[in-house]
Amino acid sequence: MDSLEKKYEYFESRIKLAEEGSGPNRIRKQHDAGKKTARERVAELLDPGSFNEFDKLVVHRSTEFGMDKHHIPGDGVITGYGKIDGITVYVYAYDFTVFGGTLSRANADKIIKLQNMALKMGAPIIGLNDSGGARIQEGVQSLAGYAEIFYNNVRSSGVIPQITCIMGPCAGGAVYSPALNDFIIMVKDTSYMFVTGPDVVKAVTHEEVTKEQLGGASTHSSKSGVAHFVADNDEQALMLIRELVSFLPSNNMEQIPVVPTTDDPLREDEELQTLIPADPNKPYDIKDLIHVVLDDRNFLEVQPHFAKNIVVGYGRLAGQTVGIVANQPAHLAGVLDIDSSVKAARFIRFCDAFNIPLITFVDVPGFLPGLTQETNGIIKHGAKLLYAYSEATVPKIAVITRKAYGGAYCVMSSKQVGADVNYAYPTAEIAVMGPEGAVNIIHRNKFSNDKERQKLIDEYRETLANPYKAAELGYIDEIIYPRQTRTKLIQALELTSNKSQQQPPRKHGNIVL
Repeated sequence: MDSLEKKYEYFESRIKLAEEGSGPNRIRKQHDAGKKTARERVAELLDPGSFNEFDKLVVHRSTEFGMDKHHIPGDGVITGYGKIDGITVYVYAYDFTVFGGTLSRANADKIIKLQNMALKMGAPIIGLNDSGGARIQEGVQSLAGYAEIFYNNVRSSGVIPQITCIMGPCAGGAVYSPALNDFIIMVKDTSYMFVTGPDVVKAVTHEEVTKEQLGGASTHSSKSGVAHFVADNDEQALMLIRELVSFLPSNNMEQIPVVPTTDDPLREDEELQTLIPADPNKPYDIKDLIHVVLDDRNFLEVQPHFAKNIVVGYGRLAGQTVGIVANQPAHLAGVLDIDSSVKAARFIRFCDAFNIPLITFVDVPGFLPGLTQETNGIIKHGAKLLYAYSEATVPKIAVITRKAYGGAYCVMSSKQVGADVNYAYPTAEIAVMGPEGAVNIIHRNKFSNDKERQKLIDEYRETLANPYKAAELGYIDEIIYPRQTRTKLIQALELTSNKSQQQPPRKHGNIVL
């Protein structure tokens, strides 16, 4: 009996060591920095009492530099599974209180084991990143661990959702695992990502930059487009993950989730009748339309601070998750440029991989002209958006609210690139270019006065720049009143619910990268 009690006591002491990490002083330091501990984060992310931890007693295997004298059970990464609103998810969280959350070979093996299990079981995997990077004392073993994690990120891509929340430092090669994930959330003031830090930048380029300028949440959410969401603190970041997971299927073989709603599918909103200005050059906020149309006016926008001329995100129609892509006339008149093309293309490809129908609201005057756009590859990057829409086999429904000019009309989910149902408002203008430019070219400025020019512009708009010619040719399936948008979209989703389409047999396409 004494022997049995001793065994239990020893077991309890090891568990206590694992749960305490490096002790109360390190935990206090973490709290003083405005950050939660890894275990606190996991507990807040998951449904109460649902977390089951794996490899709680794993320790590092390093013997160099005195590391053999420092063994802490868990060794800097917490791994396991739990539930978010009843949905099983796999979670790993770097523990900054243990060796700065650095990645040892043992830690890497824990994460790799979790990745393989998530892939096998078909469940989302979520990483909470707060790490000093590769453990220097282990050299190439740590680097090899990162490489295997990257490899598993690629294997899992398009099979299970992969989400990373940056809640502290993430530098060097460590940034590439989040970069390979589907979504990145960052926390203001306490998180940063960069390949090379400020000291290296100063030594090589003589630039003086701070960590925040180089790789803070603001930089990556508005300039680089690396981050998809920004949170004010740890709590908000974890709630964002929970909300995001609620919209997604657990894997690429599952149907998208359906959430019961009391919002009437036949609801018509008169406010939409006057949302689109009569003046085609006057801006309006497309998000006003999106919110009104979706269930309970709930819209989770992805990358809201980056490439604001296009809006992407998730909502529901009749309880069913849909992906929204919309030109934003309130920013740069809704033109397509390099950043907006890449932003939308990646979003579309994720939705297609996970069976999420695509709803597109079109109001686009064309591609952004200029030397900078051309020399930076607008042709190549614009083609990514065209490729993504053409490749997608999920239900694709488009609504032309106003302008659809030139090549941008083709790109934005036109009937000719595989859209299933195409609607247009009576305010829609579908043409090679705007009436003003068209008149200038057709008539070569051969008009005596502004009155005559305006008459020709009005004539062009009435005969060509309207939805009726496209409807006559079958390129538009139906012209609808704006107030009917919600009902028509829900009907179109029902119509396309059994859509079955496969791409021609091939190893994979060669998207323009």
